[in-house]
Amino acid sequence: MTRYLTQAEALAPEITELRHRLHRWPELGNDLPRTQAAVLEALQGLDLEITRGRASTSVVAVLRGGAGADSAASDRPVVLLRGDMDGLPIPEQTGMEFASEREGLMHGCGHDVHTATLVGAAKMLAARRDELPGDVVFMFQPGEEILAGAKAMLEEGVLEAAGRPVDRAYGLHVLSSVLPSGTWATRPGTLMAGADTLVLDIVGTGGHGSTPSLANDPVPVMAEVILAVQTMVAKKFAAADPVIVNVGVANAGGASNVIPERCHLEMSVRSFSAGAREKVERLLVALVEGICAAHGCRAEVEYVKGVGPTVNDPDATAFVGRVLTGLVGERFSVMEQPLAGSEDFSEVLARVPGAFIFYSGVPAGRDLADTTYNHSATAWFDDAVIGEAMAVYATLAHEALEELARG
Repeated sequence: MTRYLTQAEALAPEITELRHRLHRWPELGNDLPRTQAAVLEALQGLDLEITRGRASTSVVAVLRGGAGADSAASDRPVVLLRGDMDGLPIPEQTGMEFASEREGLMHGCGHDVHTATLVGAAKMLAARRDELPGDVVFMFQPGEEILAGAKAMLEEGVLEAAGRPVDRAYGLHVLSSVLPSGTWATRPGTLMAGADTLVLDIVGTGGHGSTPSLANDPVPVMAEVILAVQTMVAKKFAAADPVIVNVGVANAGGASNVIPERCHLEMSVRSFSAGAREKVERLLVALVEGICAAHGCRAEVEYVKGVGPTVNDPDATAFVGRVLTGLVGERFSVMEQPLAGSEDFSEVLARVPGAFIFYSGVPAGRDLADTTYNHSATAWFDDAVIGEAMAVYATLAHEALEELARG
């Protein structure tokens, strides 16, 4: 299982330089032309079948394995490896020598690391293509931060890019906090929460602040809604299958002596199972509509579906445990609880057995108490993780193809 570690160590300087180039020029959403160009340039010369996205600047690269080429094409396994590419609208404050050169934008979630290390894995696997008893699909995905990139790539056929369905799918994600330096972790079942958004306008009747009886003030209705939502979360959902509702936007009025006509709320809704996701939507909409109606206000509600929970296949996760234990030993662990963050690789895992895996980007010797989490302006992902991340990507693909080929 350690066949790729030495190869990764030799390749790490090149891939680290690519990571720095990507970090200096983050791009947002599904439109990443410079990032796409950097990936395509880095893949030049490899024996890959490359397709560019139509609805986004995605890149799909298929590596045809040469081992067992006499077997029927339909019997040859396919493994997908995914790396996301987009940045965040955050002004960087890391002080890195290769800090973002784009004002207000930053690779604050480590997607530059993901993209670069997936390129490295493609290079290593291409060098060993004659040993692979199947094909590898490299999924370079934009739009993860807006939870739209995976859906776009699925609609364009990424799971059939090799000419037959993907059998297993794996993704890696670096963390700038939470996990101690050098460690890896995942878990079977739910790994991350689903994410949806409730947008609510409470419409009353505006008026003068001196005569509230002649108006219908939506502001106290907004306050009641905010408190009632938290009570509902605590009382209607089991502790073993929780939901998280956070009011991130609450706007009302513009002058102290004016009763506004409307208030505006936006809520992030996190759930860890399909059942809880359906239930919280139903109860939350009914709750806000009921409170507004009780006060004679109109509720304008939009419930925006994001992505479902990220759920790891148990068998695929057990395989990951064997591979990572062989590569990093006791630095791999099984997580006791899922994380409440969300990830659109869930869309892939809803269709293909596979697993999503976390690893630490915390520098050696750094106290976790002194780190900041992903999406922070000071989130730091150490270059030292690059070699091992490449080796894990490549080993997962190679070992999975061999296991699937054995049946």
